[in-house]
Amino acid sequence: MINDTLGILVLATRFSLNPYLSLNPGSMIKYAIIVAGGTGSRMGSHLPKQFMLIRDKPVLYYSIKTFLDAYDDLEIILVLPAAFTDIGEEIIDAYFDKEKIKIAIGGDTRFQSVKNGLKLVEDESIIFVHDAVRCLVSVNLVRRCYEAAMETGAAVPVIPSKDSVRILNDDGNGVIDRNKVMLVQTPQTFHSKILLPAFDIDYKDKFTDEATVVEAYGLRVSLAEGEETNIKITRPIDLIIAESLLDS
Repeated sequence: MINDTLGILVLATRFSLNPYLSLNPGSMIKYAIIVAGGTGSRMGSHLPKQFMLIRDKPVLYYSIKTFLDAYDDLEIILVLPAAFTDIGEEIIDAYFDKEKIKIAIGGDTRFQSVKNGLKLVEDESIIFVHDAVRCLVSVNLVRRCYEAAMETGAAVPVIPSKDSVRILNDDGNGVIDRNKVMLVQTPQTFHSKILLPAFDIDYKDKFTDEATVVEAYGLRVSLAEGEETNIKITRPIDLIIAESLLDS
C-alpha cells in the first residue's frame, strides 16, 4: 500500500496537469529510452557496469526485457557509449528482436545522451527514460508510470526516505523532515509533447534527470509510487544485492 505521505504528494501533484496538453484517452505508442552511457568508474572496472553479468546475463539485458514484457507495442531506444556499441549489438542479437530496438550514441552528459535518444522518437507517444543499471525495474512499475503519465503528462517514481536527512548550509548543517524527502527513481515518464520541447532548452548543470529539465522548461511533474527493489547498480556490492533479489 502506498505510503501515506507519498500518497498526499502524488495526489497534490496529479492535479497540476499541464493545461495545453490534450491526452489521448486510449492507448498510445510507447518508447523506452534506456540510458546505458555510463563508464562504470565507481565499479573499479574498465567494463561499464551495464555490461557486467548477473546470473550469466548482462545487467542491460534485464532492463530491456522488462520493458518489452510490459507492452507489446513498445520500442526501445538504447543509448550506449560510442566505444561499446558493438557489445550492445551483440546483446541485442543474442536475446531480443532487433527490429524493436534502436541504438543511439551517448553524449558527455546525461542530458545530451537523452537528447540523442529523443532524436529517434518518430511519433506522438509516451516516453519512458530509464537508467539501464536499474535492472530490477518491474513490469508493474513500468505500467504504473505509463498510467500516471497518461493522466498528468509527466510521472516520476519516488520512494520515501527511511534515513534521517541533513543539509549542508553556510552555518554548518541542518536537519530536514525526512517525511518530506522523496528519493527519485526511473523510469521517468512523459508525454512527447512535454519531453521533446523541454530538451530543446539550453543545458544547465542542475539537470540531473529529466524531471529537472521539464521543470526548467516551466512545467510541473507528478509523482508515482516507486519500488524499494528498483535499486541502481553503482558499486560492486550492488551486483550481489541485485542477484540476491533476483533469486528471491
